[in-house]
Amino acid sequence: MLVAYTREVSPSLADCELTHLVRTPLDVARAASEHDAYEALLTQLGATVRRLPPEPALPDAVFVEDTAVVLDEIAVITRPGAASRRPETASTAAALAAHRSLVHIHDPGTLDGGDVLVAGRRVFVGLSSRSNRAAIEQLDAVLRPLNYEVIPIRFGGCLHLKSCVTRVADDLLLLNPDWVDAEAFPGYRALLVDPAEPHAANALALGGSVLYPLHFPRTRVRLEMEGLRVAPIAMAELAKAEAGVTCCSLLVGPES
Repeated sequence: MLVAYTREVSPSLADCELTHLVRTPLDVARAASEHDAYEALLTQLGATVRRLPPEPALPDAVFVEDTAVVLDEIAVITRPGAASRRPETASTAAALAAHRSLVHIHDPGTLDGGDVLVAGRRVFVGLSSRSNRAAIEQLDAVLRPLNYEVIPIRFGGCLHLKSCVTRVADDLLLLNPDWVDAEAFPGYRALLVDPAEPHAANALALGGSVLYPLHFPRTRVRLEMEGLRVAPIAMAELAKAEAGVTCCSLLVGPES
């Protein structure tokens, strides 16, 4: 069974952390409606959705991906780079303890799950304002004995690594070449986002489909031309909080 952990949109979402976007008016009710539809689509594509406890005082708590990295063998509880987000991890850890053994990133390490791209036995980790080398070294120490290779990646122009590259098929990455070098991912083909849609690289492969934001129609055409089945979802309001389709869920598959 594939479980997708989510968390409802906080009424304080408009006070979210922002790094690369200018703050604009955000309709929290509309964002919550988008999130409800997102959960419904996850269910439609075969996931069992389970909501983590609400965190009304934590504006970014809906972005549960940043609180953990879930692998077949273990779950790594992160230490988010924004101090305001660190209280989010306790409820994530409590939920994931039912599925995996847990390890934690400790000070001075900081790590957001949005900076971690797992591709088979390779774990690409973005060096960002939220994730640092100390955390990457801790992650490597934990994962190397499990036969994972942890690979630091430099990028720029966006919040997280998965804001500029995601895996949409076994051998295919969706990527913004202005923000990350495709050559950093040997063995993978790169499908480039449309130049008019620089934020369009965040996609979620699930259940034989690719969840993808409606507000990137040009890049959606490129995905479909690759033969991928795209499951469109409205995310324009959540995107004002630097959200993407990966960051609103934590996917937990059967234990290995």
